Amino acid sequence: MVTDIVDATVDLPVARTAVWDLLRDPQIYPRIFPGIGTCEQLGAEPDGLHLRLRVGGDAADVRVVEARLTFGRELESLDLRSTDGAFAAVRLHDESGRRTRVTVTVFAAHRVHPAASANKRMVTEWVTGGLHRLADLIRGTPTSTVVNGEDTPLRHQAEVARQMVATGVVRTYRPDRGLRQLGRLAKWGFTLAGGYAAAAAHSPDRLAIIDDRADRTFAEMHSRTHALAAALADLGYGPGDTVGVLSRNHAEMVEIMVAAGKLGVDAVLLNTGMAAARFEEIAGKHRMSAVFADPGLEWLVRYLPPEIPRFCTVGVPVPPERLTVEDLIAAGTGEFERPEAPGREIVLTSGTSGSPKSARRPQPKGFSTVAALLSRIPLRMNETMLIPAPLFHTWGLAALQISTPLRATVVLPDRFDAEDCLRLVEEHRVSSLIVVPVMVNRILDLPSHVRDRYDLSGLRVVASCGAPLSEASVLRFLDCFGDILYNVYGSTEVSWATIADPDDLRLSPACAGRPPLGTRVAVLGTDRRPVPVGATGNIFVGNHMLFDGYTDADAPAAADGMLDTGDVGYLDAGGRLFVAGRNDEMIISGGENVFPRPVEEALAHLPQVSEVAVVGVPDHEYGERLAAFVVARAGARLDADMVRDYIRHRLGRFSVPRDITFLDSLPRNATGKILKRTLA
Repeated sequence: MVTDIVDATVDLPVARTAVWDLLRDPQIYPRIFPGIGTCEQLGAEPDGLHLRLRVGGDAADVRVVEARLTFGRELESLDLRSTDGAFAAVRLHDESGRRTRVTVTVFAAHRVHPAASANKRMVTEWVTGGLHRLADLIRGTPTSTVVNGEDTPLRHQAEVARQMVATGVVRTYRPDRGLRQLGRLAKWGFTLAGGYAAAAAHSPDRLAIIDDRADRTFAEMHSRTHALAAALADLGYGPGDTVGVLSRNHAEMVEIMVAAGKLGVDAVLLNTGMAAARFEEIAGKHRMSAVFADPGLEWLVRYLPPEIPRFCTVGVPVPPERLTVEDLIAAGTGEFERPEAPGREIVLTSGTSGSPKSARRPQPKGFSTVAALLSRIPLRMNETMLIPAPLFHTWGLAALQISTPLRATVVLPDRFDAEDCLRLVEEHRVSSLIVVPVMVNRILDLPSHVRDRYDLSGLRVVASCGAPLSEASVLRFLDCFGDILYNVYGSTEVSWATIADPDDLRLSPACAGRPPLGTRVAVLGTDRRPVPVGATGNIFVGNHMLFDGYTDADAPAAADGMLDTGDVGYLDAGGRLFVAGRNDEMIISGGENVFPRPVEEALAHLPQVSEVAVVGVPDHEYGERLAAFVVARAGARLDADMVRDYIRHRLGRFSVPRDITFLDSLPRNATGKILKRTLA
């Protein structure tokens, strides 16, 4: 253990002014020094800053350290001193105008170093490594690429095999069942249809789906979808056709997707939160041959041409003579011609910053898709998975797809209610919960005495995707429910990009995590070359599940086999990704680049704030300015001046929203994403 003084000196091939400018910015420390998770500015003074740091090597060792960053003589010295007596003194010496000698003296490093048991050598290497990254940042060294097996096929294949055997996806104690399982995968491919067919061969009597009305075994799912596919074939549907599916989560929705896939028919998963007028446009673009709709959503398709046949998913059809899924299954003979290629699911993008686009989802590529998620999320075989996230959303659909090789029993509520969600977890002994961020927040909003009513001891994984989770929400959830939260960053276009596990989130609550197996993430500049670690750029992702293109728009920009996510962010020294926001959200205010997300994160920490969204709006004097929309908690005392003063001290004057609007709620789409375009 280090208890005395450690000196580290390094010569950097960069100018002293550039080194000084970066060392004065506390936001740079978590980016270049591994183990510093966050560096939060609590206040500013003429000679320095008051900071709060999260430091640690793993979730069990995260410490919160308060410190003052004090600026000494210009271009020569600065000190970082923690309240428990540890400090780092930094001295800069100009070496010929193009080189800078940096000397760092650290006292009581064991109190602030990520590894509490660090020795002198470890501290010295940690300090010098961070300073060399700082020099790389100044020089523009292209280091922001992180790969998890994507560019080493042999290693990738070996790791996929290891994951499948270790998890039990390809292990069986009945060779005859194993052969039937693989035979059905060979017949139907790694699709939803193949997944249910293979699971039916291995465990026919295991429950596949539980919804609000009925249960289905894997055998029933396979036989019912076969009958549904046959009935649709008898009505003339087949390869080249497209059907629309307007449905909440239930077994019949899954059966429609599986049957369409078996028949070679594409299924457009329609967002239940869209305006009715949009459906007519989408139906025309896709030349829909038919539409399946829930009775309660029938009004949304009222503008469709009458010549497009309608089918009812569940319950009593409107009008009464309309055929239901159950009617079709009862009429199906089970005989139809298997297509050359299975049908695909077409998912609509969220459209939070523009019009939704239709994205063709690729079919999973063998066991690699399962192995990728299992490499970062510890899902297990034969457990129970609760999916309140909409199946028409990429994340809900992805969870459904991975449930079949795991032979998971999937619980599908047709609507999300926070307390009912906890009831279902207890009732069905749910081990994994698939949610979008607004659901996490709604669960946290429940009073503690309500949460305490339910036994959640079997819940091992809560996986959230679809929008950023605020730092405040992440920390509250981990404190309330334990280290079971996984934050998935991805999109309709790239599927997954990174996954933050509880260790990542305890240290850096805002991080998007690391790439799963078979994934490459790079942060690129405008020249499509990687930027340095710690520098902000455009996030590009490569994996085997990149989408097959839009049906109604040009594909995103590509570089070296990777797609542009449309987001801006950076990689830190530990290879973890941080997302600053959408590239079209950045504003230039008075010549300064400003992103809304840091302002949203800061405001979310205020106990008076329930929800917040920040957007850029035009400004006559500064070009653009930030506008904040705040939902205050009941009974909270909060006004616009308090918000502005808080941000001014935390983030600086360029980040202060000039417009503060208090709302009862924020506009959201059906998956819970905030519709910023309506606010702007």
